[in-house]
Amino acid sequence: MNLEKSILDDHQAQVVVEVEPDRVQAARQRAARKLASRGKIPGFRPGKAPYDVILRYYGDAAVHEQAMDILVDEVYPEMLKEAGIEPAAAGSLEKVEGSDTPKFTFRVPLSPEVTLGDYRAIRAAYEFQLPGAERMDEALNELRQAYATTETVERQAAEGDYLIIDVRSEHKELERTDMPIMLRAADQPDEFPFPGFSRELMGLKAGDARTIHRDFPDDAALTALAGHPADIEVTVKTVRSVTLPTLDDEFARLVGKYDSLEALKEALVKEIEGRARAEYEDRYFADIVDEVRKEAVIKYAPQTLEHEAEHVVNDMRRRLAKQGLDLATYYKMRSTDAAKFLEEEAKPVARKRLERSLILDEIARVEKIEVDNSALDEEFNSTLLDLQGQGVNLNAIRGGRQGQQRMAEALAVQSASRLLTRRTLERLRLIAAGEQIPALEGSEKAEAKTTAERKAARGKASKKSTTARSSKAGPKKGSSRK
Repeated sequence: MNLEKSILDDHQAQVVVEVEPDRVQAARQRAARKLASRGKIPGFRPGKAPYDVILRYYGDAAVHEQAMDILVDEVYPEMLKEAGIEPAAAGSLEKVEGSDTPKFTFRVPLSPEVTLGDYRAIRAAYEFQLPGAERMDEALNELRQAYATTETVERQAAEGDYLIIDVRSEHKELERTDMPIMLRAADQPDEFPFPGFSRELMGLKAGDARTIHRDFPDDAALTALAGHPADIEVTVKTVRSVTLPTLDDEFARLVGKYDSLEALKEALVKEIEGRARAEYEDRYFADIVDEVRKEAVIKYAPQTLEHEAEHVVNDMRRRLAKQGLDLATYYKMRSTDAAKFLEEEAKPVARKRLERSLILDEIARVEKIEVDNSALDEEFNSTLLDLQGQGVNLNAIRGGRQGQQRMAEALAVQSASRLLTRRTLERLRLIAAGEQIPALEGSEKAEAKTTAERKAARGKASKKSTTARSSKAGPKKGSSRK
Protein backbone atom coordinates (compact mmCIF):
# COMPACT_ATOMS: atom_id res chain seq x y z
CA MET A 1 0.00 0.00 0.00
CA ASN A 2 1.50 3.31 -1.16
CA LEU A 3 0.30 6.65 0.19
CA GLU A 4 0.85 10.37 -0.28
CA LYS A 5 -0.09 12.74 2.56
CA SER A 6 -0.56 16.49 2.37
CA ILE A 7 -1.80 18.92 5.04
CA LEU A 8 -4.48 21.31 3.80
CA ASP A 9 -4.98 24.92 4.89
CA ASP A 10 -8.11 24.00 6.87
CA HIS A 11 -6.12 21.66 9.17
CA GLN A 12 -7.20 18.48 7.44
CA ALA A 13 -5.00 15.79 5.94
CA GLN A 14 -5.57 14.63 2.39
CA VAL A 15 -4.18 11.15 1.87
CA VAL A 16 -4.08 9.30 -1.46
CA VAL A 17 -3.70 5.54 -1.00
CA GLU A 18 -2.82 3.24 -3.89
CA VAL A 19 -3.71 -0.43 -3.41
CA GLU A 20 -1.75 -3.26 -5.06
CA PRO A 21 -3.47 -5.45 -7.73
CA ASP A 22 -3.00 -8.66 -5.68
CA ARG A 23 -4.87 -7.16 -2.75
CA VAL A 24 -7.63 -5.89 -5.04
CA GLN A 25 -8.08 -9.37 -6.51
CA ALA A 26 -8.23 -10.92 -3.04
CA ALA A 27 -10.89 -8.37 -2.10
CA ARG A 28 -12.86 -9.26 -5.24
CA GLN A 29 -12.81 -12.94 -4.26
CA ARG A 30 -14.15 -12.08 -0.80
CA ALA A 31 -16.71 -9.70 -2.27
CA ALA A 32 -17.98 -12.46 -4.59
CA ARG A 33 -18.38 -14.88 -1.70
CA LYS A 34 -20.21 -12.23 0.29
CA LEU A 35 -22.64 -11.58 -2.56
CA ALA A 36 -23.19 -15.29 -3.14
CA SER A 37 -23.98 -15.88 0.54
CA ARG A 38 -26.89 -13.45 0.33
CA GLY A 39 -28.84 -15.37 -2.30
CA LYS A 40 -29.16 -18.67 -4.14
CA ILE A 41 -27.43 -19.20 -7.47
CA PRO A 42 -29.22 -21.94 -9.49
CA GLY A 43 -27.37 -25.24 -9.31
CA PHE A 44 -25.24 -24.35 -6.28
CA ARG A 45 -25.66 -24.33 -2.54
CA PRO A 46 -25.48 -20.86 -0.92
CA GLY A 47 -21.88 -19.62 -0.90
CA LYS A 48 -20.53 -22.63 -2.83
CA ALA A 49 -20.60 -21.27 -6.40
CA PRO A 50 -17.21 -20.74 -8.11
CA TYR A 51 -15.89 -17.19 -8.53
CA ASP A 52 -16.44 -17.11 -12.32
CA VAL A 53 -20.06 -18.24 -11.91
CA ILE A 54 -20.71 -15.57 -9.24
CA LEU A 55 -19.13 -12.95 -11.50
CA ARG A 56 -21.43 -13.87 -14.41
CA TYR A 57 -24.51 -14.08 -12.18
CA TYR A 58 -24.10 -10.75 -10.30
CA GLY A 59 -22.01 -8.86 -12.82
CA ASP A 60 -18.54 -7.38 -12.62
CA ALA A 61 -19.79 -3.95 -11.47
CA ALA A 62 -21.54 -5.37 -8.38
CA VAL A 63 -18.51 -7.44 -7.38
CA HIS A 64 -16.17 -4.49 -7.92
CA GLU A 65 -18.28 -2.12 -5.83
CA GLN A 66 -18.48 -4.63 -2.98
CA ALA A 67 -14.70 -5.14 -3.19
CA MET A 68 -14.09 -1.38 -2.97
CA ASP A 69 -16.22 -1.19 0.17
CA ILE A 70 -14.20 -4.01 1.73
CA LEU A 71 -10.92 -2.30 0.84
CA VAL A 72 -11.99 1.08 2.19
CA ASP A 73 -12.88 -0.43 5.56
CA GLU A 74 -9.50 -2.21 5.69
CA VAL A 75 -7.30 0.52 4.23
CA TYR A 76 -8.59 3.48 6.27
CA PRO A 77 -7.32 2.41 9.75
CA GLU A 78 -4.06 1.17 8.18
CA MET A 79 -3.64 4.53 6.47
CA LEU A 80 -4.15 6.43 9.72
CA LYS A 81 -1.47 4.38 11.44
CA GLU A 82 1.06 4.53 8.61
CA ALA A 83 0.53 8.26 8.00
CA GLY A 84 0.74 9.02 11.73
CA ILE A 85 -2.66 10.74 11.82
CA GLU A 86 -4.72 11.20 14.99
CA PRO A 87 -8.15 12.22 13.65
CA ALA A 88 -10.40 14.72 15.38
CA ALA A 89 -13.49 13.11 13.84
CA ALA A 90 -14.45 10.59 11.18
CA GLY A 91 -12.73 11.20 7.86
CA SER A 92 -14.41 11.08 4.47
CA LEU A 93 -13.73 9.18 1.25
CA GLU A 94 -13.41 11.89 -1.38
CA LYS A 95 -13.04 9.71 -4.47
CA VAL A 96 -11.88 6.38 -5.90
CA GLU A 97 -9.87 6.37 -9.12
CA GLY A 98 -8.87 3.37 -11.15
CA SER A 99 -9.86 -0.27 -11.02
CA ASP A 100 -6.97 -2.75 -11.05
CA THR A 101 -4.76 -0.50 -8.88
CA PRO A 102 -7.33 1.86 -7.33
CA LYS A 103 -6.40 5.10 -5.61
CA PHE A 104 -8.50 6.13 -2.61
CA THR A 105 -8.45 9.81 -1.66
CA PHE A 106 -9.33 10.38 1.99
CA ARG A 107 -9.79 13.66 3.82
CA VAL A 108 -9.27 13.48 7.59
CA PRO A 109 -9.83 16.30 10.13
CA LEU A 110 -6.75 16.60 12.34
CA SER A 111 -6.81 17.01 16.09
CA PRO A 112 -6.38 20.65 17.18
CA GLU A 113 -2.90 22.05 17.71
CA VAL A 114 -1.98 24.96 19.97
CA THR A 115 1.27 26.90 20.06
CA LEU A 116 1.34 29.26 23.02
CA GLY A 117 3.09 32.59 23.04
CA ASP A 118 4.91 33.95 26.09
CA TYR A 119 1.87 33.62 28.34
CA ARG A 120 4.08 33.75 31.43
CA ALA A 121 4.77 37.42 30.69
CA ILE A 122 1.10 38.36 31.14
CA ARG A 123 0.33 40.41 34.23
CA ALA A 124 -3.12 41.10 35.68
CA ALA A 125 -3.70 42.00 39.31
CA TYR A 126 -6.26 39.91 41.16
CA GLU A 127 -8.32 42.63 42.84
CA PHE A 128 -11.44 40.95 44.17
CA GLN A 129 -13.21 43.01 46.80
CA LEU A 130 -15.62 41.57 49.32
CA PRO A 131 -19.23 42.70 48.93
CA GLY A 132 -20.30 45.53 51.23
CA ALA A 133 -22.79 45.38 54.08
CA GLU A 134 -25.57 46.54 51.74
CA ARG A 135 -25.45 43.18 49.97
CA MET A 136 -26.14 41.44 53.29
CA ASP A 137 -29.09 43.79 53.83
CA GLU A 138 -30.42 42.91 50.38
CA ALA A 139 -30.09 39.18 51.04
CA LEU A 140 -31.86 39.42 54.39
CA ASN A 141 -34.63 41.49 52.82
CA GLU A 142 -35.06 38.88 50.08
CA LEU A 143 -35.44 36.20 52.74
CA ARG A 144 -37.96 38.28 54.66
CA GLN A 145 -39.94 38.80 51.44
CA ALA A 146 -39.98 35.04 50.90
CA TYR A 147 -41.47 34.44 54.37
CA ALA A 148 -43.74 37.49 54.46
CA THR A 149 -47.50 37.41 55.08
CA THR A 150 -49.92 39.27 52.78
CA GLU A 151 -53.37 40.87 53.08
CA THR A 152 -55.68 42.01 50.26
CA VAL A 153 -56.16 45.80 50.20
CA GLU A 154 -58.45 48.16 48.26
CA ARG A 155 -56.00 50.91 47.38
CA GLN A 156 -53.40 51.89 44.83
CA ALA A 157 -50.39 49.62 44.65
CA ALA A 158 -47.22 50.96 46.26
CA GLU A 159 -43.63 49.85 46.70
CA GLY A 160 -43.41 46.60 48.64
CA ASP A 161 -46.92 45.42 47.66
CA TYR A 162 -47.57 41.99 46.20
CA LEU A 163 -49.72 41.86 43.03
CA ILE A 164 -51.43 39.13 41.03
CA ILE A 165 -51.58 40.13 37.36
CA ASP A 166 -52.45 38.84 33.90
CA VAL A 167 -50.06 39.70 31.07
CA ARG A 168 -51.10 39.77 27.40
CA SER A 169 -49.05 40.56 24.29
CA GLU A 170 -48.72 39.75 20.62
CA HIS A 171 -45.61 37.82 21.69
CA LYS A 172 -46.77 34.60 23.32
CA GLU A 173 -43.58 34.19 25.39
CA LEU A 174 -44.66 37.30 27.33
CA GLU A 175 -48.13 36.04 28.23
CA ARG A 176 -48.83 35.00 31.81
CA THR A 177 -51.97 34.26 33.85
CA ASP A 178 -52.16 34.85 37.63
CA MET A 179 -48.56 35.99 37.69
CA PRO A 180 -47.31 37.09 41.15
CA ILE A 181 -45.03 40.12 41.28
CA MET A 182 -43.49 42.24 44.03
CA LEU A 183 -43.35 46.01 43.42
CA ARG A 184 -39.84 47.36 43.87
CA ALA A 185 -38.43 50.80 43.18
CA ALA A 186 -35.01 49.51 42.12
CA ASP A 187 -34.43 47.46 38.96
CA GLN A 188 -34.05 43.73 39.53
CA PRO A 189 -31.65 42.06 37.02
CA ASP A 190 -33.71 38.85 36.83
CA GLU A 191 -37.11 40.58 36.77
CA PHE A 192 -39.63 39.31 34.20
CA PRO A 193 -40.08 40.44 31.49
CA PHE A 194 -37.47 43.19 31.94
CA PRO A 195 -35.68 45.00 34.79
CA GLY A 196 -37.91 47.76 36.19
CA PHE A 197 -41.17 46.14 35.02
CA SER A 198 -42.79 46.18 38.48
CA ARG A 199 -42.11 49.88 38.83
CA GLU A 200 -44.44 50.46 35.86
CA LEU A 201 -47.34 49.09 37.94
CA MET A 202 -47.11 51.58 40.80
CA GLY A 203 -50.41 53.35 41.47
CA LEU A 204 -52.69 50.73 39.88
CA LYS A 205 -55.61 49.19 41.77
CA ALA A 206 -57.33 45.83 41.41
CA GLY A 207 -59.21 45.84 38.07
CA ASP A 208 -56.96 48.50 36.50
CA ALA A 209 -55.15 47.81 33.20
CA ARG A 210 -52.09 49.42 31.64
CA THR A 211 -50.25 48.91 28.34
CA ILE A 212 -46.47 49.15 28.60
CA HIS A 213 -44.31 49.59 25.51
CA ARG A 214 -40.83 48.11 25.64
CA ASP A 215 -37.99 48.14 23.11
CA PHE A 216 -36.00 45.08 24.16
CA PRO A 217 -32.20 45.51 23.86
CA ASP A 218 -30.06 43.12 21.85
CA ASP A 219 -28.79 41.46 25.04
CA ALA A 220 -32.25 40.97 26.58
CA ALA A 221 -32.66 37.95 28.86
CA LEU A 222 -35.71 36.95 26.81
CA THR A 223 -33.65 35.78 23.86
CA ALA A 224 -36.54 35.59 21.41
CA LEU A 225 -37.37 39.28 21.95
CA ALA A 226 -33.82 40.63 21.83
CA GLY A 227 -33.77 43.69 19.59
CA HIS A 228 -37.56 43.77 19.16
CA PRO A 229 -40.32 46.12 20.38
CA ALA A 230 -43.37 44.86 22.27
CA ASP A 231 -46.62 46.14 23.73
CA ILE A 232 -47.39 44.47 27.05
CA GLU A 233 -50.94 44.73 28.42
CA VAL A 234 -51.14 44.22 32.20
CA THR A 235 -54.35 43.70 34.18
CA VAL A 236 -54.14 43.87 37.97
CA LYS A 237 -56.32 41.21 39.63
CA THR A 238 -55.27 41.60 43.26
CA VAL A 239 -53.26 44.02 45.39
CA ARG A 240 -51.95 42.67 48.68
CA SER A 241 -49.99 44.48 51.35
CA VAL A 242 -46.95 42.70 52.71
CA THR A 243 -45.94 42.27 56.36
CA LEU A 244 -42.32 41.25 56.77
CA PRO A 245 -41.23 38.95 59.63
CA THR A 246 -39.01 40.31 62.40
CA LEU A 247 -35.31 39.62 62.08
CA ASP A 248 -34.62 37.49 65.15
CA ASP A 249 -33.54 33.99 66.18
CA GLU A 250 -37.03 32.63 65.56
CA PHE A 251 -36.86 33.85 61.96
CA ALA A 252 -33.47 32.15 61.53
CA ARG A 253 -34.95 28.83 62.70
CA LEU A 254 -37.87 29.34 60.30
CA VAL A 255 -35.50 29.85 57.34
CA GLY A 256 -33.37 26.77 57.97
CA LYS A 257 -31.33 24.80 60.47
CA TYR A 258 -29.85 27.85 62.17
CA ASP A 259 -29.71 28.23 65.95
CA SER A 260 -29.61 32.00 65.83
CA LEU A 261 -29.81 35.05 63.60
CA GLU A 262 -26.03 35.36 63.80
CA ALA A 263 -25.63 31.81 62.45
CA LEU A 264 -27.94 32.69 59.54
CA LYS A 265 -25.92 35.82 58.81
CA GLU A 266 -22.66 33.84 58.82
CA ALA A 267 -24.11 31.41 56.27
CA LEU A 268 -25.34 34.30 54.11
CA VAL A 269 -21.92 35.96 54.21
CA LYS A 270 -20.29 32.80 52.87
CA GLU A 271 -22.91 32.45 50.14
CA ILE A 272 -22.70 36.11 49.10
CA GLU A 273 -18.89 36.09 49.07
CA GLY A 274 -18.79 32.84 47.12
CA ARG A 275 -21.19 34.12 44.47
CA ALA A 276 -19.38 37.47 44.16
CA ARG A 277 -15.99 35.78 43.88
CA ALA A 278 -17.25 33.41 41.19
CA GLU A 279 -18.62 36.32 39.14
CA TYR A 280 -15.37 38.26 39.48
CA GLU A 281 -13.20 35.29 38.56
CA ASP A 282 -15.31 34.51 35.50
CA ARG A 283 -14.44 37.97 34.14
CA TYR A 284 -10.86 37.94 35.43
CA PHE A 285 -9.86 34.61 33.89
CA ALA A 286 -11.75 35.27 30.65
CA ASP A 287 -9.66 38.43 30.22
CA ILE A 288 -6.40 36.58 30.89
CA VAL A 289 -7.21 33.77 28.45
CA ASP A 290 -8.13 36.37 25.84
CA GLU A 291 -4.68 37.92 26.34
CA VAL A 292 -3.07 34.50 25.86
CA ARG A 293 -5.12 34.06 22.69
CA LYS A 294 -3.59 37.18 21.13
CA GLU A 295 -0.18 35.52 20.83
CA ALA A 296 -1.26 31.89 20.48
CA VAL A 297 -1.52 30.01 17.18
CA ILE A 298 -4.47 27.65 17.16
CA LYS A 299 -5.30 25.22 14.38
CA TYR A 300 -8.39 23.05 14.11
CA ALA A 301 -10.49 21.51 11.37
CA PRO A 302 -13.92 22.87 10.36
CA GLN A 303 -15.57 19.75 11.82
CA THR A 304 -14.21 20.61 15.27
CA LEU A 305 -15.83 24.04 15.16
CA GLU A 306 -19.06 22.60 13.77
CA HIS A 307 -19.21 20.10 16.63
CA GLU A 308 -18.85 22.91 19.18
CA ALA A 309 -21.45 24.99 17.31
CA GLU A 310 -23.91 22.10 17.68
CA HIS A 311 -23.47 22.39 21.45
CA VAL A 312 -24.22 26.12 21.24
CA VAL A 313 -27.41 25.44 19.27
CA ASN A 314 -28.47 22.75 21.74
CA ASP A 315 -27.85 25.14 24.64
CA MET A 316 -30.07 27.69 22.90
CA ARG A 317 -32.75 25.02 22.38
CA ARG A 318 -32.77 24.24 26.11
CA ARG A 319 -32.97 27.93 27.09
CA LEU A 320 -35.86 28.54 24.70
CA ALA A 321 -37.69 25.46 26.00
CA LYS A 322 -37.68 27.01 29.48
CA GLN A 323 -39.44 30.02 27.94
CA GLY A 324 -41.99 27.80 26.17
CA LEU A 325 -40.44 28.29 22.73
CA ASP A 326 -38.72 26.18 20.10
CA LEU A 327 -35.99 27.01 17.60
CA ALA A 328 -38.38 27.25 14.64
CA THR A 329 -40.40 29.96 16.40
CA TYR A 330 -37.21 31.75 17.45
CA TYR A 331 -35.90 31.79 13.87
CA LYS A 332 -39.19 33.19 12.63
CA MET A 333 -39.23 35.96 15.23
CA ARG A 334 -35.63 36.91 14.42
CA SER A 335 -36.24 36.78 10.64
CA THR A 336 -33.52 34.19 10.26
CA ASP A 337 -33.18 30.47 9.59
CA ALA A 338 -31.14 27.56 10.92
CA ALA A 339 -28.25 27.99 8.47
CA LYS A 340 -27.98 31.76 9.00
CA PHE A 341 -28.20 31.43 12.79
CA LEU A 342 -25.48 28.77 12.75
CA GLU A 343 -23.07 30.93 10.74
CA GLU A 344 -23.79 34.36 12.21
CA GLU A 345 -24.56 33.59 15.85
CA ALA A 346 -23.68 30.04 16.90
CA LYS A 347 -20.25 29.72 15.29
CA PRO A 348 -18.77 32.97 16.70
CA VAL A 349 -19.78 31.86 20.21
CA ALA A 350 -18.50 28.33 19.55
CA ARG A 351 -15.18 29.64 18.22
CA LYS A 352 -14.48 31.68 21.34
CA ARG A 353 -15.54 28.83 23.63
CA LEU A 354 -13.49 26.25 21.71
CA GLU A 355 -10.32 28.34 21.56
CA ARG A 356 -10.46 29.19 25.26
CA SER A 357 -10.82 25.50 26.07
CA LEU A 358 -7.91 24.53 23.81
CA ILE A 359 -5.69 27.19 25.36
CA LEU A 360 -6.43 25.94 28.88
CA ASP A 361 -5.75 22.36 27.78
CA GLU A 362 -2.36 23.36 26.38
CA ILE A 363 -1.39 25.41 29.43
CA ALA A 364 -2.30 22.46 31.65
CA ARG A 365 -0.04 20.22 29.55
CA VAL A 366 2.90 22.64 29.40
CA GLU A 367 2.67 23.44 33.11
CA LYS A 368 2.40 19.72 33.91
CA ILE A 369 -0.78 20.22 35.93
CA GLU A 370 -2.17 16.91 37.12
CA VAL A 371 -5.19 15.58 38.95
CA ASP A 372 -4.46 13.16 41.79
CA ASN A 373 -6.89 10.40 42.72
CA SER A 374 -7.75 11.73 46.17
CA ALA A 375 -8.70 15.17 44.81
CA LEU A 376 -10.66 13.53 41.99
CA ASP A 377 -12.58 11.37 44.48
CA GLU A 378 -13.41 14.46 46.53
CA GLU A 379 -14.61 16.31 43.42
CA PHE A 380 -16.66 13.32 42.29
CA ASN A 381 -18.37 13.04 45.68
CA SER A 382 -19.03 16.78 45.69
CA THR A 383 -20.70 16.48 42.28
CA LEU A 384 -22.89 13.64 43.54
CA LEU A 385 -23.95 15.69 46.55
CA ASP A 386 -24.80 18.64 44.29
CA LEU A 387 -26.98 16.42 42.11
CA GLN A 388 -28.73 14.93 45.11
CA GLY A 389 -29.27 18.43 46.47
CA GLN A 390 -31.00 19.27 43.18
CA GLY A 391 -33.34 16.32 43.66
CA VAL A 392 -31.72 13.98 41.11
CA ASN A 393 -32.40 10.34 42.01
CA LEU A 394 -29.38 8.45 40.65
CA ASN A 395 -30.97 5.11 41.53
CA ALA A 396 -33.80 5.89 39.12
CA ILE A 397 -31.51 6.38 36.10
CA ARG A 398 -32.90 4.53 33.09
CA GLY A 399 -31.01 1.45 31.99
CA GLY A 400 -30.63 0.00 35.48
CA ARG A 401 -27.12 -0.88 36.56
CA GLN A 402 -25.66 -0.15 33.11
CA GLY A 403 -27.33 3.25 33.04
CA GLN A 404 -25.93 4.08 36.46
CA GLN A 405 -22.49 2.94 35.35
CA ARG A 406 -22.62 5.23 32.31
CA MET A 407 -23.75 8.07 34.55
CA ALA A 408 -20.86 7.40 36.95
CA GLU A 409 -18.36 7.41 34.07
CA ALA A 410 -19.77 10.67 32.72
CA LEU A 411 -19.60 12.27 36.17
CA ALA A 412 -16.00 11.06 36.61
CA VAL A 413 -14.96 12.66 33.31
CA GLN A 414 -16.84 15.87 34.20
CA SER A 415 -15.27 15.98 37.66
CA ALA A 416 -11.75 15.46 36.28
CA SER A 417 -12.26 18.18 33.67
CA ARG A 418 -13.63 20.66 36.20
CA LEU A 419 -10.84 19.97 38.69
CA LEU A 420 -8.13 20.26 36.03
CA THR A 421 -9.61 23.54 34.80
CA ARG A 422 -9.65 24.98 38.32
CA ARG A 423 -6.03 24.07 38.89
CA THR A 424 -5.02 25.51 35.53
CA LEU A 425 -6.81 28.78 36.27
CA GLU A 426 -5.14 28.96 39.67
CA ARG A 427 -1.76 28.57 37.97
CA LEU A 428 -2.70 31.38 35.57
CA ARG A 429 -3.60 33.58 38.54
CA LEU A 430 -0.19 33.00 40.12
CA ILE A 431 1.54 33.70 36.81
CA ALA A 432 -0.46 36.90 36.22
CA ALA A 433 0.35 38.05 39.76
CA GLY A 434 4.07 37.67 39.03
CA GLU A 435 4.60 35.05 41.71
CA GLN A 436 7.51 32.61 41.54
CA ILE A 437 6.62 29.60 39.38
CA PRO A 438 8.93 26.62 38.66
CA ALA A 439 10.77 27.07 35.35
CA LEU A 440 9.63 25.08 32.34
CA GLU A 441 11.88 22.26 31.20
CA GLY A 442 13.95 22.66 28.04
CA SER A 443 11.92 23.24 24.89
CA GLU A 444 8.66 22.40 26.68
CA LYS A 445 7.75 26.08 26.61
CA ALA A 446 7.54 26.34 22.83
CA GLU A 447 6.54 22.80 22.02
CA ALA A 448 3.04 22.25 20.57
CA LYS A 449 1.24 18.94 20.74
CA THR A 450 -2.15 17.88 19.54
CA THR A 451 -5.20 17.63 21.78
CA ALA A 452 -5.14 13.87 21.31
CA GLU A 453 -1.56 13.68 22.59
CA ARG A 454 -2.41 15.83 25.59
CA LYS A 455 -5.35 13.61 26.38
CA ALA A 456 -3.15 10.53 26.05
CA ALA A 457 -0.76 12.02 28.61
CA ARG A 458 -3.46 13.13 31.00
CA GLY A 459 -6.63 11.36 30.11
CA LYS A 460 -6.35 7.68 30.92
CA ALA A 461 -8.98 8.28 33.58
CA SER A 462 -11.66 8.56 30.90
CA LYS A 463 -12.73 6.45 27.94
CA LYS A 464 -12.50 7.55 24.34
CA SER A 465 -15.66 9.05 22.96
CA THR A 466 -17.82 7.30 20.39
CA THR A 467 -16.75 9.91 17.84
CA ALA A 468 -13.08 9.20 18.41
CA ARG A 469 -13.62 5.47 18.04
CA SER A 470 -15.67 5.81 14.88
CA SER A 471 -13.07 8.14 13.35
CA LYS A 472 -10.61 5.24 13.32
CA ALA A 473 -13.09 2.56 12.37
CA GLY A 474 -13.89 3.95 8.94
CA PRO A 475 -14.54 7.05 6.87
CA LYS A 476 -17.82 8.49 5.72
CA LYS A 477 -18.41 6.94 2.33
CA GLY A 478 -19.85 9.81 0.36
CA SER A 479 -17.41 9.02 -2.42
CA SER A 480 -17.45 9.70 -6.14
CA ARG A 481 -15.99 6.70 -7.95
CA LYS A 482 -14.30 6.99 -11.31
